[in-house]
Amino acid sequence: MSYRLYYWTGLQGRGEFVRLCLEDAAAPYVDVARKEGDEVMAAFLDGDEAGALPFAPPFLKSGRLVIAQVANILQYLGPRHGLVPDSESARLYAHQLQLTVTDLVAEVHDTHHPVATGLYYKDQRDEAKRRSKDFRENRIPKFLGYFENALSRGGGKHPLRTHSYVDLSLFQVMAGLDYAFPKAMAKQKLPLLRDLAKRVADRPHVAAYLASDRRVPFNTNGIFRHYPELDG
Repeated sequence: MSYRLYYWTGLQGRGEFVRLCLEDAAAPYVDVARKEGDEVMAAFLDGDEAGALPFAPPFLKSGRLVIAQVANILQYLGPRHGLVPDSESARLYAHQLQLTVTDLVAEVHDTHHPVATGLYYKDQRDEAKRRSKDFRENRIPKFLGYFENALSRGGGKHPLRTHSYVDLSLFQVMAGLDYAFPKAMAKQKLPLLRDLAKRVADRPHVAAYLASDRRVPFNTNGIFRHYPELDG
């Protein structure tokens, strides 16, 4: 069975966390909007399709199931593809870590859109500078320090002591922050996260994906955006 992933075209965004999971698992999937256009998602978002009602992309169609929200999608895919341990405690911890990634991603978005999502960046540039200064100085160390500690507690290689979808999401976080805030990230001492990110990038299916045209480059339409004035 092939999954159907729905997300906006032309950017990585939140959909990339799901793509990395599917690619690492070598799971067959169709990136639907890239083939049929963004308008194909409207029927789901308007409630005209059967299944659960998504608030926004990404959402995944698996048979008759419609599953939305990144952490929810990964909680579904993980057990099906060996990307989370079997125990209930481990699965709950994986979900907890992924929800914390979700919190971090929301704060990354708000560095360039601190006032309103509906406004252009140029309309909130001054506020973005103030928000980004706090993000660089306080939030990056707090979040990444937490994940570094989680890796240490997991034995140094994986937060869950084995490869999981959380590893893939932490790779994406590191890649995105390195793109958006290279100067700030250069100041962080994160040996375990750096090692994890390299090992994930070297995984055969992930490496093939990163080298393919399916991996849309980071750009100023996504969550992780590089504006030099926001990097200090």
